[in-house]
Amino acid sequence: MVYSVNSDVVEVAPMLDLRKVGIDPNFWYPLARSRQVKTGRTKAVSFAGEPIVLVRPAEGAVFALEDRCAHRQVPLHLGVVEGEVVKCGYHGWRFNHTGKCVGVPYLEKCSLPPGNVRSYPCREAYGLVFVFPGDPEKAATVPFPEIPTAIDPKYKTRYLDRSVRCHFTFMHENLMDMNHQFLHRRLMGGIKTTHLETRQGESWIEADYTFSRTRGRPPLGEKLMLGQRGAAAGAAKDLMTIRTGYPYQTLRYRAAGSAHAALELWNAYVPLDREQRTNHTFGLMMIRRPSIPWLAELFWPFIVWFTNYIFSEDRDICEWEQAAFDRQGADCNHEIFPVIRSLREVLLNNSVPLGASDGSSRPTAVTLDR
Repeated sequence: MVYSVNSDVVEVAPMLDLRKVGIDPNFWYPLARSRQVKTGRTKAVSFAGEPIVLVRPAEGAVFALEDRCAHRQVPLHLGVVEGEVVKCGYHGWRFNHTGKCVGVPYLEKCSLPPGNVRSYPCREAYGLVFVFPGDPEKAATVPFPEIPTAIDPKYKTRYLDRSVRCHFTFMHENLMDMNHQFLHRRLMGGIKTTHLETRQGESWIEADYTFSRTRGRPPLGEKLMLGQRGAAAGAAKDLMTIRTGYPYQTLRYRAAGSAHAALELWNAYVPLDREQRTNHTFGLMMIRRPSIPWLAELFWPFIVWFTNYIFSEDRDICEWEQAAFDRQGADCNHEIFPVIRSLREVLLNNSVPLGASDGSSRPTAVTLDR
């Protein structure tokens, strides 16, 4: 894009469409639930169109390889796990956790150079299998997600595990913008959202909200999840803080007068296809156990139903947003809420052009007019 200013030629980099950027691969992303990767079995997953196979040997840690055999390119997840290696289901070529071919059944030894297939740094935590799909040399220096509430016995954790047919940025906006409570009116009744404060850095943004009820009573699911207000409820407000710390997103809810969070949420939106128009949401929702421990188990099925209802409405509306983008061919949204405009800056400035699988190239930093 070129402009002429006072006879001088000025070249300006065009602003990328937010819905056409790729997520930065140089982070730790959950690609499966731990329980989905059975001992002695493989599991096929993907990251932004890259096929990956997770392998759990009989002994040792789960590992991740690109899902192809170096011989005839067929998926390794079709093979079998034998000891500490995965064996291709076609000719029986054997690969270890580094991706090196360590055996060919009909040859005395494998003569191919090491690193026949790509291996990915892999870690397991919080009941999830994480993979680092970017530059492997950066894996040791990029912070691993810290979710202390997920291992705190005072909280009961629910796993969120579902695919949504939309770009990952729609998911960030949906959760960050608490003004969309009208969407959930059938179950939640009338709720007024009040934005309190926003804080922002280069790779993060967080916003505080409080809420008041305009009609109806709180549904049982809300009461069970968020608990009762503390003694100082008259002098304090409920506080919900939502944070995008790229590429993850968190929510923390504290009832008025309470010293502890009643609810915490951690989400990662993992693109599945190369165009990144479908993501798989892996989330951890931590709910503080009531003073009577068995009550959490008793009411858990109802909490699951309640949250499934809310999440299904969010999923459907985000997929409608993606459908509108696909139909129009560009992002035609007229966003006026300052929090979401700032969130878009963070997402755009920290993402990469589609196809930059190593995360080495970022868009030119932008600031949206407010």
